[in-house]
Amino acid sequence: MYDVIVIGAGHAGCEAALAAARMGCGTLLLTMNMDNVALMPCNPSIGGPAKGHLVREIDALGGEMACNTDKTFIQIRMLNTGKGPAVQALRAQADKKLYGLAMKHTLESQPNLELKQALVEELKLKGDHLEVRTNIARLYEGKTVVVTTGTSLAGRVIVGETAYAAGRAGEFAAYGLSQSLRNLGFTLGRLKTGTPPRINARSIDFSKTIIHEGSDVPLYFSFSPPEEHTCVAAPNPVFPLGKPIQWRQQLPCYLVYTNHRTHEIIRANLHRAPLFIGLIKGIGPRYCPSIEDKIVRFADKEKHGFFLEPEGWQTSEVYVQGANTSLPEDVQLAMLRTIPALENAEMMRVGYAIEYDYVPPGQTQATLESKLIPGLFFAGQINGTSGYEEAAGQGLIAGINAVLKVKGKPPLVLHRDQAYIGVMIDDLVTRELTEPYRLLTSRAEYRLLLRQDNADLRLTPIGYKMGLVPEERYQAIEEKRGAIAAELKRVAKTYFAPGDKLDSMLAKYHLSPIDRSISALEFLRRPEADYKLLTNLGYGRADIAPEVVEQVEVEAKYQGYIERQAAEVERVRRLEEWIIPQGFDYDAVTSFRKEAREKLKRFQPATLGQASRIYGVTPADVAVLLVNLEKAKCTKM
Repeated sequence: MYDVIVIGAGHAGCEAALAAARMGCGTLLLTMNMDNVALMPCNPSIGGPAKGHLVREIDALGGEMACNTDKTFIQIRMLNTGKGPAVQALRAQADKKLYGLAMKHTLESQPNLELKQALVEELKLKGDHLEVRTNIARLYEGKTVVVTTGTSLAGRVIVGETAYAAGRAGEFAAYGLSQSLRNLGFTLGRLKTGTPPRINARSIDFSKTIIHEGSDVPLYFSFSPPEEHTCVAAPNPVFPLGKPIQWRQQLPCYLVYTNHRTHEIIRANLHRAPLFIGLIKGIGPRYCPSIEDKIVRFADKEKHGFFLEPEGWQTSEVYVQGANTSLPEDVQLAMLRTIPALENAEMMRVGYAIEYDYVPPGQTQATLESKLIPGLFFAGQINGTSGYEEAAGQGLIAGINAVLKVKGKPPLVLHRDQAYIGVMIDDLVTRELTEPYRLLTSRAEYRLLLRQDNADLRLTPIGYKMGLVPEERYQAIEEKRGAIAAELKRVAKTYFAPGDKLDSMLAKYHLSPIDRSISALEFLRRPEADYKLLTNLGYGRADIAPEVVEQVEVEAKYQGYIERQAAEVERVRRLEEWIIPQGFDYDAVTSFRKEAREKLKRFQPATLGQASRIYGVTPADVAVLLVNLEKAKCTKM
């Protein structure tokens, strides 16, 4: 008997298992293949807009993805540096094999955690706990179970006119577990995703590519970067390295473009494309379409970019980002060879599409516990998401809540104003899924509050309360919070003295004179001003830590916007305080519209706030529901 059993050792499963074990519960992690722990079956990259925010939130809560990426990346960059802080995000290219090995080592070293290879065939409710049966009739019992099966549930790989059962290329599909979930009463849907071909770096003419370097200044996902970084000193010599980067060796990525010949070959073979001949039934992701889908949907585009991304320090495999496809192998090769840098390209792995079962929304609570079976949690692609980061964020929350369930404590639910993780999970339990879900910064209505730079301030206290963040790290964050508040207070009370001396100093920096007394805080709000300039003028402090300076600048420049978003949060929070009792009789509310009643009965929202975000439920329906909750004397949180 285990406290927590986690099925699947992908990014969701690893975070769930580590969280459960670190919170003191006896945990079992089952995986079909021990060599594929934390596998990156698609792009070996972590981060990007919204996704990078997730990784930093996972780190702030005490998860592992950020640290594991910092140990194993071959390149890291800050994206959107020309835009505001709300959408700036880190993105790293990881060494595919090192990432998995480093995570496996972490799992194997974790007390309270057992890692075993097994294919789960059946899941049964047995009294007050769950029973897991493997394909060789081994039984495990758990007080709670977290299912993180990725694309394995009834998985089917499709290339051209060929289709075969697989969780991913080279892996088993989990048909037994899929049927077992149906037997338990779950309704399953079907989704599709895909991956591009991999090509041999030795067959690429890099002189015809555009090099994209890594950062020349130190960048890390973790707020507490590991002291030692796994970094191979001698990368494969086939890759041109570009300019030297002093702080840490990195590999560049290389940009190429399609052309009219590429598009002609794709159009000439659409009759062989599974996506267009009906062989693929699952719904694919809109924000990561296949190249054949792009050519059809964006017929006016003359070219599309492909990034050639190395898969590791000492491998010749190169991932062709942007070339997701399920076209026949000969078409894939012909398509690639129309690009000047790839005229002699040799494919090492063919691109493919994959269909798989998932649990559609309405069957899972905001805690990620299923509504049908107490103690059964879902995390990752089984909930309809795509992406390693989305999976890891869900896995962390599911692992935490499985432990809280075992210990009889209230669950953890992050709200939309607290974290991108909260935005994602709230979307998953209140909205219809018409395609694999991908987190975007535009999904967060409070994104100025949910910046990647302040994730530690937002979430480390919660991670500490859960027992996932050590005391020393928590205290360091609180000291940082105090230093930010103190410096904001100081600059608000520090005033510039107008005069010739100040004007001459401003002129050195090509700034206009100041004709009235203003505070240093007001000065910082100017577009051309930053804290370094404030210090050069004699009004800043040279001993302030860079991370404190960063927060002071953001708070100063965006104070008005931040205050408005905070006021909106408070208004919406009043709706979240209204709890809708389990089993609330929506049929008894005669003034509901038919669509609203159907949606509310299906999704069974936990709060009035959740009800207000269900597509098809109008503000008028929410007002009717509020009146009926008041009549029923329902309590607030």
